[in-house]
Amino acid sequence: MLDISSRLATLKRPALLARAARFGVDDYRRTTHLARIFQSEDLPRPAEALMRLFDIEAEMETNRRGQSGSYQPGRHVQVLIAIAGEARLMRATTLSVT
Repeated sequence: MLDISSRLATLKRPALLARAARFGVDDYRRTTHLARIFQSEDLPRPAEALMRLFDIEAEMETNRRGQSGSYQPGRHVQVLIAIAGEARLMRATTLSVT
């Protein structure tokens, strides 16, 4: 199993999805966006949130590649934005602790 940093480094998606996520990450608000994705007001810490987001995103990627009718590109972008936002938050808290 890869650690969080390795999973972030190896996460490769089509340019359009990646670009859309980069545009959205500056407006990422954890309490709003993460609560919507997890359908819960009780939010985990960034590391746990990232692991859950990776699992959700992997399923979406499988649906995208399989051209599933249930694939939702907009939701995929939302999850990628949350991954980028949580990674930023995790890096910021790690830097402030050291």
